[in-house]
Amino acid sequence: MTKLAQIDPFLLGYFSDDSLEHGERVGLALLYAAQNLEIGLSPQLLPEITLEAKYGSSGYAPSRGLWFDEDSILRLAERFPEHARTLRGYCREIRVFNSKARRLYCEMTDALERADAEWGGGWGGHSNPDYGRIVCCGTDHIRAILAENRGKYPDEAWFYRACSYALDAIDIFGERYRKLAAARAAECENADDKAFLLRMAKAFETVPKKPAYDFTSAMCSFMLIFSMDGSDSPGRFDQYMFPAYSRTENKEEITDLLDRLWDYFHDHRSWNLCISGSDPDWNDQTNALSYDILAMVRRKGYQTPNLTCRVHRNTPDRLWSAIADTLAIGAGLPALYNDDVVCASLEKIGIPPADSHEYCMNGCNQIDIFGKSHMGLEDGEVVFTKCLEYALHNGVDAMCGEQVSMETGDPLEFTTYDRFERAFLDQLEYVTYNACSSANTYQHLRGVFEPHPLRSCLIAGCLEKGRDYRNGGPLYNHGQILAEGIADAGDSLYAVKKLVYEEKKYTMSELIEALDADFAGFGQLWQDFKSCDKFGNDLPEVDTVTARALNRFLTVLKRHNTYRGGVFTGGCSPYNRVARYGSRTAALPNGKRKGEPLLADSIGATPGRDANGPTALIRSVLRYHHTDACSGFVFQNKFDKKLFCSEEGKTAFIALAKTYFALGGQQYTVTVVSPEDLLDAKTHPENHRDLIVRVGGYSEYFINLGEELQDNVLRRTFTEG
Repeated sequence: MTKLAQIDPFLLGYFSDDSLEHGERVGLALLYAAQNLEIGLSPQLLPEITLEAKYGSSGYAPSRGLWFDEDSILRLAERFPEHARTLRGYCREIRVFNSKARRLYCEMTDALERADAEWGGGWGGHSNPDYGRIVCCGTDHIRAILAENRGKYPDEAWFYRACSYALDAIDIFGERYRKLAAARAAECENADDKAFLLRMAKAFETVPKKPAYDFTSAMCSFMLIFSMDGSDSPGRFDQYMFPAYSRTENKEEITDLLDRLWDYFHDHRSWNLCISGSDPDWNDQTNALSYDILAMVRRKGYQTPNLTCRVHRNTPDRLWSAIADTLAIGAGLPALYNDDVVCASLEKIGIPPADSHEYCMNGCNQIDIFGKSHMGLEDGEVVFTKCLEYALHNGVDAMCGEQVSMETGDPLEFTTYDRFERAFLDQLEYVTYNACSSANTYQHLRGVFEPHPLRSCLIAGCLEKGRDYRNGGPLYNHGQILAEGIADAGDSLYAVKKLVYEEKKYTMSELIEALDADFAGFGQLWQDFKSCDKFGNDLPEVDTVTARALNRFLTVLKRHNTYRGGVFTGGCSPYNRVARYGSRTAALPNGKRKGEPLLADSIGATPGRDANGPTALIRSVLRYHHTDACSGFVFQNKFDKKLFCSEEGKTAFIALAKTYFALGGQQYTVTVVSPEDLLDAKTHPENHRDLIVRVGGYSEYFINLGEELQDNVLRRTFTEG
């Protein structure tokens, strides 16, 4: 008879004692999994832990915590009839538990979410646990923190037991990998791999209980906890791995380890790795590992992981040169973040310099405090163009004809532009409020029903407070709601201001009739609105209108508190949803046709609408309040590859980037590509499988994008050599 522990150890652990608190039972599920799950090595011979039961009936995921699949459990009952009664009993309990969770969800925002005007809290988000706690200190050190604090909160004894089980699980996996590496080494015929496996077996005699002693042991310790946590975002990798790196004299060993790691990152689509930065006294923190990582990106040419490089007032010229050389290969990496602006924005919401300078990114480009926060990442999005659509139709969604938003007045009765803009801002605030409210509902659900004892051991504040990572435990618990379609809304607002209210060339009635007809029969009106001045060309009037909307959004967000115990903040990271948002939006006064997928893919201009060069575009985006954006504020440029083929071109790019940051820009990402290659890739994708572009806040192979998103990239203005 097959043992239930082999079939699904998560189920067995969770249901081993139903008198315990839910969170403690989650910890037990982790412990049973560590004891019974099959383990293996990746193709790179690195530890690779997949926290999922053999038959897909349950697992432990970074964004969801412990999860069960009822249908799969019922199939197990049929496959293993000797356990059918037990498994069906588990299913009944899971169903009761899930129904409790569902009853808490408020459906007030469903209409807005269905219309793609906003979403809030629909997924668990990314995170940046402090893997350095394991690599540099070991689980014994974390146990000491746990022991020091557990007596302060006797009512939370279950929480500390859950965390103890998670630490035990880490150690059990470590011991099992020691044995596995030794066994694989005995069988291995490749001399290099055999030597590596023997080093791994030796490393696991020390880690993860104790600190790593060299780069091999640090890599083993990192990969153990990183894969346990879902292979998400490594965070400030060059900082916490550098002590062990510096104690390793064999540079070939370091290169081999990084080579294996980068292949693993690529195979698992790992997200954001951050290098360099400054300390609170503005000393540069670039080290030799930072340069090795940039060299590895140049050698591999992968689009993953999404590499971020922090720059600041004292970034050395050598690093700037390495950045330009790396961007020149055309992988869209690294993305650049400006410490002078990011740290200031974080300090405005109460994060002191000692911690603001510990920021890193995860996912595409959301900002986190490494090992000290749960900042949503992300909690939701608000689509500015839908808010404008609602202002033009008094809360009615023009795509479906339903009243989905608040009534802000009949625009035919607005006698001034200020009154029209007020209606738009009211719609923007209402949709933003709903996104925050929905996000908080989900935060509450996760805080109660999805405890995360593993991450609670790796993020400062949780053990000290006796609170789970999802329930206010971390030191910082702010949220992030992202803005989309900013420039399109700004262009539309300005066109209404100029052509309806200032020049009075058209009436509001004519405009709305034309929009409802998708401009059919209104050719001249469409041309006039389409050719009106656009954001991104250093035109103060249109830029001011656009910036006023975005700055208002960033201000309003901070008035809303998160369930976790912080405030909401904002940013702009369109990911790959930008074309979908365009397709779900009606005709707009900037000349956009109904359902046209084109939409701004960053804080910059709508693709193709910036005609006055990169410096004009920079001046336009600098009219936003960048120090109010506490999430990634994506700004994209597309450069002709010829520009990066010469030292003069690279020097010119560095000067442009430095100027943008010196004037207050927060983030900068670039696509370096040949215009001819992009066009040819549309018709002959088989010839351009390695062509990489930036999409929202990450890099992706061009041929992997949908046609609408490809067209969005093609429409971006080129900066030529």
